[in-house]
Amino acid sequence: MATKESGIAAILGNGRALTSCSSQGCRHYRRRCRIVAPCCGEAFWCRHCHNEARSDGWNSHEIDRTQICEVICQKCQHRQGPSRQCSACGEVFGSYFCELCNFWDDDGVEKQVFHCARCSICRVGGRENFFHCDTCGSCYPNEIRSTHTCVENAMHQNCSVCLQDLFQSTIQVTILQCGHTIHQECLRELQMSFAGLQSIRCPICSVSLYKYEDLWAELDRQVAEMPMPAEYRNTHVSIICNDCQQTSGVEFHVLGHKCPQCNSYNTRRA
Repeated sequence: MATKESGIAAILGNGRALTSCSSQGCRHYRRRCRIVAPCCGEAFWCRHCHNEARSDGWNSHEIDRTQICEVICQKCQHRQGPSRQCSACGEVFGSYFCELCNFWDDDGVEKQVFHCARCSICRVGGRENFFHCDTCGSCYPNEIRSTHTCVENAMHQNCSVCLQDLFQSTIQVTILQCGHTIHQECLRELQMSFAGLQSIRCPICSVSLYKYEDLWAELDRQVAEMPMPAEYRNTHVSIICNDCQQTSGVEFHVLGHKCPQCNSYNTRRA
């Protein structure tokens, strides 16, 4: 990432969306075979195409990709079991093929797709660039290996904004400083919908999204330059810090209340 969030937040994704459908795949993946859904017997380019088409109505359901036992060659329409290439015409279905996930992607080599046995799914970005966190239940980038906060099954949750699954999402996911996870776009929308300190808090636990030393320093400057009126001076309030969870007594100020334990202004009245 090129922004301040690098090293604090990490981006994960399981696929890169294509701009349009073609004879060589869908908007999700480029490939030259269609899967036959074991649940309804219909042919789709990929599991996402199936799940999107079957997301509404009384018969809504999702595909179990491990149960896929038939694919259709796009070149000759031959039906066969899942494999790297067509047994009839020899057409290679995708430069990357995972027999465990029944997954084909012609951009797989470019995207450095790899299969994680402990995640039981394929991920992008190169195996050497990730480590698997057993507590969080997912692969995370090496850059946050020593700094990330573990949350039990953090990736095996729904996004707190859109309520969609995070673990198998093809949309980028952000790992927050507190260890909770959220779709990157959902986080951006959440921040735009709130003002002030509310916009920098995790929607689940209220801990600061990232480290904000520069913001706290700016608030220090503004508080120092704007003394409270005489009738409010020496007025004290009790606060709880959302970042360190400590309770303190501090002088009241309209701009905010600084935690004396960790210097954060992400606090609330006790």
